[in-house]
Amino acid sequence: MISSTPRTALRILFDAQHQASRAQAEVPLALRRDRLLRIRALLDGHGAELAQAVNADFGVRSPQLTEIADIFVLRSLLSSTLKHLSRWMKPVKVRTPLYLQPARAYLQRQPLGVVGVISPWNYPVQLSLGPVITALAAGNRVMLKPSELTPRTSALLADLIGRAFAPDELCVVQGDGQLAAEFAGLPFDHLFFTGSTAVGRKVAEAAAANLTPTTLELGGKSPCIIDASCDIDKAAIKIAHGKLLNAGQTCIAPDYVLLPQGSETAFAEAFARAVATLFPTITGNPDYAAIISPRHLERLQALLAQAEGEGARLQTMAPGTAGVGVASRQMAPVLVFDTPAHSKLLSEEIFGPILPVIPYTAIDEAIRYVNARPRPLALYWFGTDTGSRDHVLARTVSGGVTVNDTLMHIAHENLPFGGIGDSGWGAYHGETGFLRLSQQKPVMLQSRWARGDLFYPPYGKRFEQVMGLLKRLI
Repeated sequence: MISSTPRTALRILFDAQHQASRAQAEVPLALRRDRLLRIRALLDGHGAELAQAVNADFGVRSPQLTEIADIFVLRSLLSSTLKHLSRWMKPVKVRTPLYLQPARAYLQRQPLGVVGVISPWNYPVQLSLGPVITALAAGNRVMLKPSELTPRTSALLADLIGRAFAPDELCVVQGDGQLAAEFAGLPFDHLFFTGSTAVGRKVAEAAAANLTPTTLELGGKSPCIIDASCDIDKAAIKIAHGKLLNAGQTCIAPDYVLLPQGSETAFAEAFARAVATLFPTITGNPDYAAIISPRHLERLQALLAQAEGEGARLQTMAPGTAGVGVASRQMAPVLVFDTPAHSKLLSEEIFGPILPVIPYTAIDEAIRYVNARPRPLALYWFGTDTGSRDHVLARTVSGGVTVNDTLMHIAHENLPFGGIGDSGWGAYHGETGFLRLSQQKPVMLQSRWARGDLFYPPYGKRFEQVMGLLKRLI
């Protein structure tokens, strides 16, 4: 059972960080780098322990998956951040308009103060420490609330961070949903949440009471559009990889496939071959992650049962096994055809290895289908027809896009990552994240030669002459 931080301790930790942040409004480069290097040392020294903790929390999740999807991503983020941090911190000169010259102006990039981070269970190391790294780089103090669904990972993070950081620099609090609600209600200078849209609404509501700005990295139903020009075999392996990484428990996993009518059988056959290539077996395969909990497995099975009861056709992919590993919670991939439009499978985020397949007769029909629903966190397009590609990109709006692959835009350190509408707001990664968690304070330096008095009352002929001149110049 996860250790829970008492409510009084929660406020004491916040107050300590708040006071420390106000006492040190300007955080020098050397201290920011030192904090980031402590995170790097934590990963270098305890990466294997963290991977073991994640595996224990899931029941089945290979250390290799945690290494590539959690640890490697964080190492890359740290390397890039340390490389560019000095430049990011520098004041940015701003051009001064003619009517204010010879004054000068710039933007001073400063820490916000105390940043709260509520992280999810699906990538419990990456999605905890990624926002933490960005917040520390921006000079903030940070409080982290990891998920109670990964108690071993959360406890290990709390222990390792507690040994490397003073509580008024960075601390971890642990507890259930009630503690998370109390955490969201603290008057942070910024609150960063990654999780479901439903919980995101509650977080935003709690933060609003304190006028706390938020970054919400949510989920939703990310479409995968297969164009008529697509090589289905080549697309299927990439779609299968993107869908089945972490058994579909990825916020940007393809949630459904739109493909030309008549190609359903070809796609099903190609997808089955792709699954067999990636995962020769399902049950007992350490590379195929388990569903995080019995409750989440039951939810997925209920979605399938409801869809089948409504007339949908299920095609289960279970190579090398007779069925699904219920005890291990390793759920075999399932393609779903002929799903009724009103089915929950087409309205709720799936977050598991289930992939509805929806045919379209023309590409504009696929575009209309996507646009009739909340804007997705990610969109994927497969094909060779650049005209069709550009047509889709111009007429859809999403948090991000990868063309002819899945997931990869999140790995690009110079691309901002974030959602829009129901899939979230605010973006991070790289300099975008640094600026999200910084205050860009505008500063204007007035010149001794300034003639602002030309605009002072009483207004008269001189004022009219000056304004007449300015109107001709701007």
